[in-house]
Amino acid sequence: MRPETIERHPGPPEWVRPALEIGPLVIFFAVNWKLGIFWATGVFIPATLVSVAVSWAMLRTTPVMPLVTAVFVTVFGGLTLWLQDDTFIKMKPTIVNLLFAAMLLVGLYFRRAFLKYAFGSVFRMTEEGWRICTLRWAAFFVFLAVLNEIVWRTFSTDTWVSFKVFAIMPLTMLFAMAQLPLLKKYGLDEEEEGKAV
Repeated sequence: MRPETIERHPGPPEWVRPALEIGPLVIFFAVNWKLGIFWATGVFIPATLVSVAVSWAMLRTTPVMPLVTAVFVTVFGGLTLWLQDDTFIKMKPTIVNLLFAAMLLVGLYFRRAFLKYAFGSVFRMTEEGWRICTLRWAAFFVFLAVLNEIVWRTFSTDTWVSFKVFAIMPLTMLFAMAQLPLLKKYGLDEEEEGKAV
């Protein structure tokens, strides 16, 4: 068979991954608006698990962060429903963000930039660049944890749900974009990367 006759199967469209991440949050917001936090939590758990399963089926990979989030959604969402106490689901983002920050900082302590293992195939930087980037992301995760605590303890449940759905993702995207100068400053081309290995 000639090479030009081989049928190629393109990967899923670019919008699939963000849709799988945002979809459960949108469902969570909509159900909370109509039926309240406990119904929303009850729907959020299976929606998150389905999202992870579909991600694996379509992409043949499940990033660490969505997987860890799914575990915590299941555990804290289950406690929320079992004890009929929405404190657990509200504290989930705090604990998850602190966990991510701790993982990054522990990795740096042992001279392992975990972000490099996650994104090293996409971004190429010096070791110093990865160290600085890791510190910044760890600080950002702590910031999100503190912000979540302030919002859920100070405002209504509906306000917290809106914050969770419509504020965290844009804040994360803005922070990621703010790291572009760092990627440029410490970036490596292929020749430099070969010398660094």
